[in-house]
Amino acid sequence: MTELELRSLDLRAPTPEHALLTDTLREFVQREVEPQAAEFDRTERFNRPLFNQAGELGLLGVTLPEAFGGAGLDATAAAIVYDELSTSDPGFALAVLAHAILFAQNVSVNASDEIQARILPKAASGEIVGGLCMTEPEVGTDVLAMRTRAKRDGDAYVIDGTKTFITNGGVDDTTLGDAFVVYAATNEREISSFLVEKGMEGFRLGQKWSDKLGMRASFTAELVFDGVHVPVSHRLGKEGEGTLQMMRNLEVERLTLAAMSVGIGRRALRTMIGYANERRSFGVPLRDHGQIQRYIGEHFAAWRAAELLTYDTARRIDLGATGQRVDADAAKLFASQMAKNACDAAIQVLGGQGYMGENVVERLWRDAKLLEIGGGTLEAHHKNLTKDLCRDPSPIER
Repeated sequence: MTELELRSLDLRAPTPEHALLTDTLREFVQREVEPQAAEFDRTERFNRPLFNQAGELGLLGVTLPEAFGGAGLDATAAAIVYDELSTSDPGFALAVLAHAILFAQNVSVNASDEIQARILPKAASGEIVGGLCMTEPEVGTDVLAMRTRAKRDGDAYVIDGTKTFITNGGVDDTTLGDAFVVYAATNEREISSFLVEKGMEGFRLGQKWSDKLGMRASFTAELVFDGVHVPVSHRLGKEGEGTLQMMRNLEVERLTLAAMSVGIGRRALRTMIGYANERRSFGVPLRDHGQIQRYIGEHFAAWRAAELLTYDTARRIDLGATGQRVDADAAKLFASQMAKNACDAAIQVLGGQGYMGENVVERLWRDAKLLEIGGGTLEAHHKNLTKDLCRDPSPIER
C-alpha cells in the first residue's frame, strides 16, 4: 500500500461495497426508520413491517453466505448496519442485531448444512424472526452457572428451564418468536447449543418485559422450556461445544453493540451542534459559550476515538473464528460509556428542550444505558480485559 493509499484509507468504508452499504442504510434510515421511531418507542412495539423491509433490502443477511440469500460481507459491514440504524432507532437496531448476529450468524457458523439451508434464507429475508437464549432469571454474566438443562433421550434432547430478557422473544404480546439458538447445560461442566423453533411442544412465551427504560421498540420476554423435545439434529456442533460457540459469538455481538454506541454518539453530537448553532443566549449563539464548547469538543474527541476503535476492531475480526476478545471488550467498554455520556451532554446543551420526550436525545439517552449492561456489563469487560492483558500484554506492544 502506498503512502497516499494509506492516508486515504477509511476504516469505516474500506471498499466500494462498504460505501454502497452505508449510502443504502442512510437512505433507508431517513426514509423509513426515522419517521416511526418515536411512536414505536412510546407504544413499546416491535415494527415487524419495517423488519420485513430491512429483509427486502438485504440488511438482515449482510454477513450470511450468498448461497443462502446473504451478502457474504465482513464484520465491518455488520458494524456499519448497527451504527447507521442506531442514529435513529437503537431499539429497532437491537431487534435486528439479535436476529441477524446473535441468531442467524450463529447458525451460519455452527449449525449443520441441513439447518443452514433451511433456516438462513428465511432469516435473511425476514420471513422468520430469531433470537438467542442465554440469560436466565438467576444467571446473567455468570453464564456457566446456567440452570437450563438439556438431557439426552434417544434421538432427542429434553430441555427444561427458563430464559429471560430475550430480545425478539416474541413479536407481539401473544406471539412467540420463530426460532432461537438456546444454550443449555448437557452436564455439570459442559454447555451445548440447540435450534429451538416455535411450535415445539412445551416451548412457550412467558412474561413480556414491558415499561422498560429504553430500547422499547424491541420486544423483550421470558421464554419457558417445559420438557421440550429437540431432535439431536438440532444441536449446533458437538455436545459440549456451546461455550466456545458462545465466546465466538460474543466477540461479534460486542463489536456490533459498540457500533450501536457509535451511531448513538453521532446523533447526539449532531443534535447538540445543530442546537448550538441555532440557539442564542445572552445575545450570542450558544456555540460562543465556553461550557458549550467543552461539551462539543470533549464529546467529539471521545466519539471519534470510539469510532476508530470500533472499526479497527471490525477490521481484525474473523466472523468464523475467535481471538479478538480484548479488542471487542475494549471497544464496547469505551463506546458504550461514550454514547451515554454524549447523550447526557446533548441533553445539557439543549436544556429543558433536551429533557422533553419530543426530542430525540431523551430517547437515545434511555436507549444508551442498556449498552453498558447487555452483551456484557462494564464490570465483565473490566474483568475480561484485566485477565487477558495480565496473561498476555502483547496487545499494548503492537
